[in-house]
Amino acid sequence: MAKDKRRKTVRITPRADKCSFCEEKKTPSWKDSELLKTFLTNRGRIMGKGYTGLCAKHQRALAKAIKHARHLALLPFTTGM
Repeated sequence: MAKDKRRKTVRITPRADKCSFCEEKKTPSWKDSELLKTFLTNRGRIMGKGYTGLCAKHQRALAKAIKHARHLALLPFTTGM
């Protein structure tokens, strides 16, 4: 029997309608490590914009802020297993 090669796309969590940084007229900063932790997975990876609901501009700024905070040891690179 041949397997069906089509893949189903499933969105795990619903995406926000608007970018939260655009609504508050803020930009992500490396100084606010508690806010940046909300955009990390439990393994320490940066969530994609499909999950966070951010616009492309703020998603890029968020990734840069998280990487900056990691180098300053405010956020972990990975979690210890």
